[in-house]
Amino acid sequence: MNIKQISDAILDYRFWITDHADEEAEEDQLSFDEIYHSVLYGEIIEDYTNHQPYPRCLIYGENFATEPIHSVWDYDQETNTAILVTVYRPDPKKWINGKIRR
Repeated sequence: MNIKQISDAILDYRFWITDHADEEAEEDQLSFDEIYHSVLYGEIIEDYTNHQPYPRCLIYGENFATEPIHSVWDYDQETNTAILVTVYRPDPKKWINGKIRR
């Protein structure tokens, strides 16, 4: 999986959002425009290729105000569909520059 696959799925409306991701976005006051922006201009920082039922990745990106956002995505390679599993603002006590685990 690569970030282009996720980005293309977003741009082509081939994605869906889990209830959990929707709740987390609301809790962290993140709009979906911010989340999508963070993916389109972000990078994969952790790749879980053996995750089942679909490969999964953690994407680091920034919103329009350059605040860090983490989003976790599954990617169904058979249907070319991306699934937003969860999203959150990374805790600086747990992450160095939002990209490296402490």
